[in-house]
Amino acid sequence: MSLKRFGVSLEEDLLEVLDQYVNTNGFANRSQGIRFLIEKNVAEQKWQCNHIVAGTIIIMYDQGKKEIASKISDIQHNYTDVILSSSQYYVNQNFCMHIATVMGKAHRLTELSDRLTTIKGIKHGKLVMSRAD
Repeated sequence: MSLKRFGVSLEEDLLEVLDQYVNTNGFANRSQGIRFLIEKNVAEQKWQCNHIVAGTIIIMYDQGKKEIASKISDIQHNYTDVILSSSQYYVNQNFCMHIATVMGKAHRLTELSDRLTTIKGIKHGKLVMSRAD
């Protein structure tokens, strides 16, 4: 691995945003923050290119609405090729957190996530992916 040092010029407002990002996320310095952002960008490009990725889909919903759990189950039956595991956790008397661990082509995971997170009554949904190839 070779290490090359170079200077980067940024406008003052971008530099302030970078410093805030570094502080908020607990990076030791700007270089770590920039490195993280570059790696994140590379991973996102891989997702768009349909490389194999792994991740989780997290959704929160009102557990009193029984039809939501049924819809989640129905949708997941069509995606058994990419779902590694699926769990539900009861956060409190009102909310359930559903977590699906997934791996496959990025477009397939995004499609599954979109179908799950757009179920009527879902309070929050998010797909997090990372390259797996």
